[in-house]
Amino acid sequence: MYTDIWRELASAKSMVFMTGPRQCGKTTLAKHIGKTFAESLYLNWDYVADRTRLLKHPDFLANHPRTSPAAPLVILDEIHKYRKWKAYLKGLYDTFHEPYRFLITGSGRLDIYQRGGDSLAGRYESFHLWPFTVSELAETRFPAAEFFANPTGERTVTRSDYTETWKSLLEYSGFPEPFLAASTQRWRRWSQTYSRQIIREDIRDLTDLKHLDLVEALYSLLPERVGSLLSLNSLAELLQVSYNTAKAWVEVLERYYMVFRIGPWSKRISRGLRKEQKLYLFDLPRIDDPAARFENAVAMELHRAVSSWNDLGLGVFQLHFIRNKEKQEVDFLITQSGKPWLLVEAKQSETSPSNSLRKFQATLNIPAVQVVDAETTPRWYPGQSQSILVTPAWRWLPSLP
Repeated sequence: MYTDIWRELASAKSMVFMTGPRQCGKTTLAKHIGKTFAESLYLNWDYVADRTRLLKHPDFLANHPRTSPAAPLVILDEIHKYRKWKAYLKGLYDTFHEPYRFLITGSGRLDIYQRGGDSLAGRYESFHLWPFTVSELAETRFPAAEFFANPTGERTVTRSDYTETWKSLLEYSGFPEPFLAASTQRWRRWSQTYSRQIIREDIRDLTDLKHLDLVEALYSLLPERVGSLLSLNSLAELLQVSYNTAKAWVEVLERYYMVFRIGPWSKRISRGLRKEQKLYLFDLPRIDDPAARFENAVAMELHRAVSSWNDLGLGVFQLHFIRNKEKQEVDFLITQSGKPWLLVEAKQSETSPSNSLRKFQATLNIPAVQVVDAETTPRWYPGQSQSILVTPAWRWLPSLP
């Protein structure tokens, strides 16, 4: 799937940026892509020898011995940790973009538009790599056009189910190391090291944040808030910091892919921006509550799908939740070009459509599905405008392209 995205973006002969959470397989994928080239060169900013080479010899490609007439691939890993990385890449691309191809990876978000420095506009394409999801691991994939035409179609209920894969994701997370080890003890060791390394190393080195012990405390408070509206005021009071400080810390955790947030959908964008958001983790097993963990897992599946569709240019999609003044809520709403497109409700064991799902589906007149964390036969229920599908998560989610 991700190699398909790479091929699509690389055809434009721009630099390609691959970003995503730390330890989700970016280096492995980059090296795999490199093997498809007759010649490739891999340099990692975290390796002292490579960093020295990049700093002392910024024009190193001028004297690089070519072994093939085809354009070699240059892979620069974690280059965003260099303070002047944008100016560096701009010069590298402007000088060598004809005879070389470039793949840039980074675990910190490459926020080109929001930070100072030289612009890379027109010089790059970008895509995201995420922890494993059941839709990625599924053996059979549906074409995007087929899914978009009928996201709750009957084809989604006759396929093989992925019960064991789904259970493993919930228990060990989708990060390759603990997932492939399939050991709770291995996950515990990995998870403790993972969060500490990001906060104590990446965030410390690349931001001006102080009080990293409080940032760690903030992160420890988030699992119990998954699935609920996130109150920054409450977090600020618990940590005894200002609202703006708590807000800045959550934004940093999001920038470094430890969490992600979705906002409420509103016809008036300004109104939606002011409302509280919902927050989810990438490290699923940190969430003790089974219902919240299940909702978080569904959120990750939809987040991965929407991200990939946008990266491929299939449309302008966004992931929201929807809530009214009566506090009726549907967990997820996918919009296309700002318009409601698909409702998704996550319920542990309720095998009849929720009242909220029925209400919003009737109001918006769009397809709706309720995924459950239970063994049940997929079934369509009549709705006011169209049928609603209720199905096990591991039966419908693998159909996400």
